[in-house]
Amino acid sequence: MELIDGKAIAQKINAETKAVVAELKARGRVPGLAVVLVGEDPASRAYVRSKDKMCQELGMHSVKYELPATTSQQDLIARVRQLNADPAIHGILVQSPPPAHIDERAVIESIDPAKDVDGFHPVNVAKLALGDSDGFVPCTPLGCQRLLIESGIETAGAHVVVLGRSMIVGKPMALLLMQKGRGGDATVTVAHSRTRNLAEVCRSADILIAAIGRPHFVRKDFVKDGAVVIDVGINRVDDPGSPKGSRLVGDVHFDEVAPKCRAITPVPGGVGPMTIAMLMANTVESCRRSASRGA
Repeated sequence: MELIDGKAIAQKINAETKAVVAELKARGRVPGLAVVLVGEDPASRAYVRSKDKMCQELGMHSVKYELPATTSQQDLIARVRQLNADPAIHGILVQSPPPAHIDERAVIESIDPAKDVDGFHPVNVAKLALGDSDGFVPCTPLGCQRLLIESGIETAGAHVVVLGRSMIVGKPMALLLMQKGRGGDATVTVAHSRTRNLAEVCRSADILIAAIGRPHFVRKDFVKDGAVVIDVGINRVDDPGSPKGSRLVGDVHFDEVAPKCRAITPVPGGVGPMTIAMLMANTVESCRRSASRGA
């Protein structure tokens, strides 16, 4: 069984990104990422800090706006439009989830698709569905694909089961794996909580990508011998033996499943670092594109 080291692969990608940042800086361009956080959610604050820190490490320009939970949708969209017009900003990310009174879809649609480095704007979703490489792909699915490529796991002709149908992971993951070319050409089944004989469907997979958001949902009977398992889940569960009283686990019951696998990602240290690495890569690509347009 091979443990797919997301940290190590993310470090490699970040080194590549840092080199591109240096090239752009030599031409007078500095990639800029703006992150907007509304409210006091501790997990969201931690994500924002980690993104800001990574920008600094890679030599990128980073701004973060931490807005009160009472911020109106109108004010939030006005902030996004200011960032759309700012030539120093090449990527805009509004941290999810926002407070309940905010219409997240409307906020996403207010982002300039050319700066939507999260890949959630309808224009970018359509480009992914059309196989148009001019769009941006959501960072977590892009990171999962890169993990497979860097680990030498062939997707062409493989049966991939994507467990989960969200717009954040499941649907874009399926579209990405079906595309022609490297890291694609797979036969994809999208399964979810309403799928009949779910364990049997998952067990048919050469590659199983678990993104259902339930801790330890995937047990050994979901996985055939020699399968590759990518665990996208990040769930905090109680653990009285831990100093914090809790720990992070994936959607896959690692101890049960790992012995059956050809390769598997751990949680933490698998997909998580890749998501931030791909966000940085998307932002730098946005800067590169704006430079080529003379914007």
